[in-house]
Amino acid sequence: MAGMTLEQLRIFLAVAEHLHFTRAAEGLYITQPAVSAAIHSLETEYGVKLFHRIGRHVEITEAGQLLQLEAQKVLEQVALTERGLRELNNLQRGELKLGSSLTIGNYWLPEKISQFQRQYSGIMVNCTLANTEEICVGTANGQFDLGLIEGEVKPSLQKLLNPEEIGSDRLLIIVGQSHPWFNREKVDLTELKNTDWVMREPGSGTQQRLEEALHNWGINLSELKVILVLNTGEMVKAIVEEGHVAAGISELMVKKELKLGLLKAIIIIDHRQNDYQELELIRPFLKIKHYQRFQTRISQTFEKMLLLNDMNLQLTSVDR
Repeated sequence: MAGMTLEQLRIFLAVAEHLHFTRAAEGLYITQPAVSAAIHSLETEYGVKLFHRIGRHVEITEAGQLLQLEAQKVLEQVALTERGLRELNNLQRGELKLGSSLTIGNYWLPEKISQFQRQYSGIMVNCTLANTEEICVGTANGQFDLGLIEGEVKPSLQKLLNPEEIGSDRLLIIVGQSHPWFNREKVDLTELKNTDWVMREPGSGTQQRLEEALHNWGINLSELKVILVLNTGEMVKAIVEEGHVAAGISELMVKKELKLGLLKAIIIIDHRQNDYQELELIRPFLKIKHYQRFQTRISQTFEKMLLLNDMNLQLTSVDR
């Protein structure tokens, strides 16, 4: 059973409108035999008469009236679908599914999303916030068109995900007003072992980068006195502000508190260097996408916007 085609429905509706095979053919810019063949095929396929042919006069049958009503609905829906696909390709409608690690999603990404939606107001942006590891997994399994992370892609997913830097952030060692370091400008690297710490959970990009920096400085995480492990930067910030603990946290998260004097960023110096070099933690923001999954034009456009913003930021830094 071949089934009816959209072309057959278009031809049928033209005949039903004109009640004339030749005029229907002329309106469709096809031959009259092609019109007759399409109608004959429908009638044969379904065992009904769609038109009574009385000499040169054509009358639509009851079956024809039923098909006319339903065919109009079908072709109207097809037209809407075609329009939707064209609009999707022209960025007039559609959905962008983003996955973002918490710091990026709360402090860096909102401005980028707002910029995108000012240009493409018909696009719905659906953004999920989670830690870096969860965003990597979600991007790998197709939950997100793009992922934005602060940490590294774990080895088991590196063959699936393509990371690219689209920004950066400083990781600061911060303390609150009641901490002994608050009134100091610099702290020696060895002193990091002499205070209590609040850390982010395993899988957090912030935690990954902090542990990486500590390792590079010759400090094992197990050597620090970690008294709390929390799963959001906001919780870490609140505990540090009120307590006698230190933490590694994104500069983006604490700009206001640093300005108000509620928190202080401590400069770490390396005693192993002759000139007591100041240690700085710069961490990249990474865009990740699946190597093989199809990328919609919406996703590609947002991706280009992020890369263009990063390029402009780099040029501005060079000009300064």
